[in-house]
Amino acid sequence: PAEKAGIEVGDIIVKYDNKKINFSADLPPLVGSTPVDKVVPVEIIRRSKYKTISITISELPTEDEIVASNDSEPETTENKLNIIVKDLSKAQKKELDIDDHGVLIDEVSEGPAREAGVRRGDVLLLLNNIKVSDAAHFDKLVKDLPKGKSVPVLIQRRGGPIFLALRIDD
Repeated sequence: PAEKAGIEVGDIIVKYDNKKINFSADLPPLVGSTPVDKVVPVEIIRRSKYKTISITISELPTEDEIVASNDSEPETTENKLNIIVKDLSKAQKKELDIDDHGVLIDEVSEGPAREAGVRRGDVLLLLNNIKVSDAAHFDKLVKDLPKGKSVPVLIQRRGGPIFLALRIDD
């Protein structure tokens, strides 16, 4: 919604729906409590100039919609985590507010990832404290995981980060 309305990277939001924004943490609760389809004025500072933009609030995509928006074939088939991942498109990364790394969890079978709580639709950002750049990189990282030890995993689920511990049995 922000991008469609014309908000750009680097814009500073100073008012949302005529409410002053003093800290970045003030904005999410205001946006979250705004009804879908409501048009709200947003005052920004762009290149030292104030500007007001009207934004129509829309609903975040569901995990299934995110998965469905990537129509490419799975990039990974078998691994010791028993998950299938897909590369994220540039549009998906932008929509999910993810920089240059992460893969989409497309399928989770019985195994270490499922036991740790990984779900279809999650975005895997870090595996064993290493940024996962794409599906091919994920494959390499999985092959190098230590057996018999727990490894940290950072996923993004519904916009929020979650750390999980995966244990790869011998």
